[in-house]
Amino acid sequence: MTAAPNNRAQAEDVVIARIVKPRGIRGEVACVIETDFPERFAALDQVTVWMPDESRLSLKLEGHWFHNRRVILKFEGFDTMTAAEQLVGGRLVISEADARELEEDEFYEYKIIGSEAVTTGGETIGRVTRLMRTGGADVLVIEGEDGREHLVPFVDEICSEVDANRGRITINPPEGLLDL
Repeated sequence: MTAAPNNRAQAEDVVIARIVKPRGIRGEVACVIETDFPERFAALDQVTVWMPDESRLSLKLEGHWFHNRRVILKFEGFDTMTAAEQLVGGRLVISEADARELEEDEFYEYKIIGSEAVTTGGETIGRVTRLMRTGGADVLVIEGEDGREHLVPFVDEICSEVDANRGRITINPPEGLLDL
C-alpha cells in the first residue's frame, strides 16, 4: 500500500469529491463529485484523502472514469473491494492554492458556507449552513438566530452583495420571504 500520512492544515483544503462506496471487485471507489470542474480528475496523479478520523492519506491515482454523475477512482495499492471499503467516508482534497480562478460574480461553495447573512438594512438574518442545488437557481439555507431555517434564492436580485472573503452576504429580500 502506498498510503502515507499527510498533515497539511485543514483550513487550506478544498474538497473536490467524497468517497461513498466501493465499486466492483478490483478496488475502485465511487465518489460524489464536489467540484464544478470534473475535468480536473484527468490531471491528478497524487491525491490527498482526508479520512473521517482526521488522518490524511497521500495516494497515487491509477485511473478514473465517470459513471451516473459520479467519478470512479482506482488507487494504487487498493486492489480488492475489502481494501476499497477502508476509504469510504474519505474526502479528496486539494490545496486552496490549486483551486481555479473564478469570474468576478462566481463563488466557491466552501467560501459561502458559514457566511453571515444580513439585510440591506443591517438586520442579521443568520449564517449560511448549506447551498441547495435545485436545477434552477441555487438556494441559500440560512439558520436564523432563533433556530429557524430560511431559504433564500441565491440570485443577484435578492443577494445584492456577496463578500466571500469577509464571509458576508447582503440580502434584499422580497416582502414576506423571511417570514416563510
